[in-house]
Amino acid sequence: MKQLLQINDNNINKISYFHIMLLMASMPFDRFYSHIILISFILHTLINIRKEKLRLMFNIKTLVIQSVFFVSVIATLYTTYRPGAFGELGLRVPVLLFPLVFLFNDLDLKKYRPKLLLTFSFVCTATIVYLYANAAIAIRYYHLPFKTLFSPAFTNHNFSAPIDMHATFFSLQLVIALSYLLTLLFKPLTYATKAFYSFCICILLLGLVQLSSKSILIVLFLLVNIVVPYCLLLGKNKIRFALVALLLSCIAFTVILNVSSFKERYLTSLKDDLSKATPGESTDSRWARWHVVADLIKQKPLVGHGSGSEIPLLQDGFYNAHMYHSFLVGLNSHNQYLSFLVKSGIWGLLIYLLTLGYGLKISLKTKDLVFISFMMLVVIVSLSENMLDADKGVMFYSLFFSFFLLTNNTEIKKPIEANKESEYLSKVATNSLVVTSY
Repeated sequence: MKQLLQINDNNINKISYFHIMLLMASMPFDRFYSHIILISFILHTLINIRKEKLRLMFNIKTLVIQSVFFVSVIATLYTTYRPGAFGELGLRVPVLLFPLVFLFNDLDLKKYRPKLLLTFSFVCTATIVYLYANAAIAIRYYHLPFKTLFSPAFTNHNFSAPIDMHATFFSLQLVIALSYLLTLLFKPLTYATKAFYSFCICILLLGLVQLSSKSILIVLFLLVNIVVPYCLLLGKNKIRFALVALLLSCIAFTVILNVSSFKERYLTSLKDDLSKATPGESTDSRWARWHVVADLIKQKPLVGHGSGSEIPLLQDGFYNAHMYHSFLVGLNSHNQYLSFLVKSGIWGLLIYLLTLGYGLKISLKTKDLVFISFMMLVVIVSLSENMLDADKGVMFYSLFFSFFLLTNNTEIKKPIEANKESEYLSKVATNSLVVTSY
């Protein structure tokens, strides 16, 4: 832990380093902390900015990250829902600022990426331990049986309630921490260190099960069974690992489904979400809400209704469809892709898809397991949540998308000189079969 807090750099870069560290550490907690730290980081950056850094803002990576903000800006120009549109713009300002702040700083993000991600992983692990301790204290105080821990009273949103975090948005962070710790197990470390990281991984896995996010479970399955062997192993080791991982995944899934509350959450709830609307139900399925959203999209498929229009239009749609629970709660589309179609039409959705495609292409090209995990999270969770219409979703997207894309080594290597070719090939031949990533 001491090594994480000490870096060999100048004072300005040390301050930048601790700002980023604190930003990541604040992610599982109230948005007040992350906003204050971001403002402080921006001020520190402006005070120490150099003129030659300003030209770095005009590059493809920066524009890709900021694209969803510019979609909101353009859709604001023709909206009739100005108050909601300006609120949406304010919410997405971090998407505009994070890549600029990272670029304008002299801190070498690639150099300190491992330390920053390790710190973030430790914070996420400690947060899960705290939540389990909080649940245990409540169970003991009310003299409840231990099995109550796995009941709806302590799963999903109820588990993350002490830190006031949406279960799925908190799970996003845990998967990033988990994927980074997994990469460390494939590096030449001491057995004691690997044992400690393995313990942290187990804590994070338990936390993910307790949070019971269905979309995150899909990401976790793909991560363990496909992404890990693809990024970290070569040859027959890939197949062996994939087969063992698949077997363990099946066993784990069977054990989880033997707990009634988890079965209800993962299977019954999924079935209900995809069912048609039924008169008299106290809640409305996602499928039924998406039908209302589809009707709005059909009205203006090319340009959408403009920024800030989604909630007001859905309120009317839900009321007319007698979906009174969704009307009273004021639910959104719960699908980021449909949300773009409602507000900015086909052109807005196309930009979002191109943005995700660019990120996936870079992450797969470099076999960056943590970056691939991030992109999978955004792609899959966007099917069930409006990530960019919630503060924690925007902060997660803008912070980590900027961090991973700007620290990803995509530069084309220079040709090897003839007199050095044999030396280079000799070094390559001695490389281990295990491929490591950040």
